Amino acid sequence: MKDFSRELNFKTSRSSGAGGQNVNKVETAVTVLWKVDDSEFFYDSQKVLIHNKLKNRINAEGFLFLTVSESRTQLMNKNKAIEKIIEIVNKALIVPKKRVATKPSKGQKQKRLDTKKKISDKKENRRFRLGD
Repeated sequence: MKDFSRELNFKTSRSSGAGGQNVNKVETAVTVLWKVDDSEFFYDSQKVLIHNKLKNRINAEGFLFLTVSESRTQLMNKNKAIEKIIEIVNKALIVPKKRVATKPSKGQKQKRLDTKKKISDKKENRRFRLGD
């Protein structure tokens, strides 16, 4: 888990929604910005992976951004924003394992065919016969 928090830039703004006077006059919402391409912590291949997986969160200038306004204090929102952006980037760097195609064994094939035959016989025996 890489901590690239020294490369982050922050903007503050007023939080939206209900909350009384504190919301109306104090800039507690924090937007964290990170220029992915300028990062010194990641290899180019990792940057490409981040761009591909987080393309909806990266703007035209190449900034990954996230806004947090969960808390009443700017400091708590800043800490929460750092945690979240690090978590998001680290999740984006995880490459899922390739699925290895396998074939069913002979025993499994035979079991499936036997079950099909049993069900077929059962339904055959239920059939109403006119000649009987």
